[in-house]
Amino acid sequence: MKPLDDLIKRAKSSPQHIVLAEGADPRIISGAIRAAKEGVARITLIGEPHEVATKVGAQNLGDLPISIVDSRTSGLLERFGNAYQELRAHKNVSPHVARRLMSKPLNFAAMMVHLGLADGSLAGAVFTSGQTMRAALHIIGKSPRYDLISSFFIMLYCAPHDQISGPLVFSDCALNVDPCAQELTQIAIASADSAAQLLGVEPKVAMLSFSTFGSANHPLVQRVRDATRGAKELRPELIVEGEIQLDAALVPEVHRQKGANSRLEGKANVLVFPNLMAGNIGYKIAQRLGGALAIGPIMQGLAKPANDLSRGCSAEDVFHMIATTVVQAQNPAIGKE
Repeated sequence: MKPLDDLIKRAKSSPQHIVLAEGADPRIISGAIRAAKEGVARITLIGEPHEVATKVGAQNLGDLPISIVDSRTSGLLERFGNAYQELRAHKNVSPHVARRLMSKPLNFAAMMVHLGLADGSLAGAVFTSGQTMRAALHIIGKSPRYDLISSFFIMLYCAPHDQISGPLVFSDCALNVDPCAQELTQIAIASADSAAQLLGVEPKVAMLSFSTFGSANHPLVQRVRDATRGAKELRPELIVEGEIQLDAALVPEVHRQKGANSRLEGKANVLVFPNLMAGNIGYKIAQRLGGALAIGPIMQGLAKPANDLSRGCSAEDVFHMIATTVVQAQNPAIGKE
């Protein structure tokens, strides 16, 4: 599992401060303790201190770089409330409402990141994806580098018999339901940057469809063609090809058989799905039937890292996502302004 080992090693090289909004969840606690013990991150757990301490139990925190903060009673509430009023000035939020909103764990964690008191945040083991992302969008906000916030999964094939060598990025599998051509362009560009940032690979982006370079014509195919053209115009240095079918994108022999004369050469490592339905089904097929390890959903396009967990996540998933968030925070400048 070399790509995952490499990611964790990179996180350890410069540990960042990650805030976890669901500090009383046992999976969060176990993943956080492992991350602190292995030198991956400094951790803040948001939660009622007695409840968190009870859940920690025999896992003594000792001298680990882990702090516990109660968002309801923190001395930072006034500062956070003032900052929130500034951010949402167009909504005319009152001081009382701002302070109440900031006492909520997701908002408190996002404000820590926004104000530079933490380098990234992680939630979603208890809260829904919608709740997690709303806090990030409203408080951390969008990066000026991108016109869209999207998501991706890192898919790892670790078994000896796997035909896929190396990690793959699947995008967008969790956020944008039916992106237009311009939005697909933004997803492709951000996903290429994420592959370079997190995996250290040269991104080779396949814009997926049920057609390969003109083998079929349909408005949905044309959307992918237009998105590919847009990505090439905005980032001519990137390898971005489409429209292309999955087998032609990943298998050199099929790439040649289908007459696909492109720089992908059947060796794509970033797969951009045409919509959320295809992306979500695709990653789950790869995970459940193909045996791939799925890390994510990882968010891209935010001003600072804030990631989502599945509510069915394990402590190991939490650890992996902490490491991922750390690497995102280490190198935020990937991509063009």
